[in-house]
Parts: sequence; structure tokens; C-alpha cells
Amino acid sequence: MTYRVLYFASLRDRAGTDAESVDLQAIDARALYAQLRARHGFTMGDDRLRVAINGEFVGWEHALRDGDEIAFIPPVSGG
Repeated sequence: MTYRVLYFASLRDRAGTDAESVDLQAIDARALYAQLRARHGFTMGDDRLRVAINGEFVGWEHALRDGDEIAFIPPVSGG
């Protein structure tokens, strides 16, 4: 399946891009993040991230469908 993945903050820095299209087999957001973590060397665990699918925050077990847009959002500080 093909997904559009959006990265923010430290994930964007590590991936070297703010978005990419990936063709991977993943049943849910957690499985997708695990594959992307291995690919890009992300050090942040999924317990520290929020995930949004097609613009809505969802749980990590939310089933993915071909063409979904998934955003992985780490904690950010403002000021």
C-alpha cells in the first residue's frame, strides 16, 4: 500500500524531509512507524508521539488504508 507520511520537528530533521510517499505493508500506524523508524533511524519511541491519519488524531491501532496521509508528531516546546 502507498501512504503519504508527514514528519515534524526532530523526525523531520532525522528523515531529511517533511513528507514522503512510501510503499509499505503496515496494518496500523504503529507498524508503519516501526518500519519507518528502522528506515530512518528514529530514536523516539511511539509512546512519545501523536499520530494523525487524514487530518484527525487517532490511536496507534487505527487501521491504515491505501492512500492515507499519516502524520507523526513529536512533542514540541514553544516560547
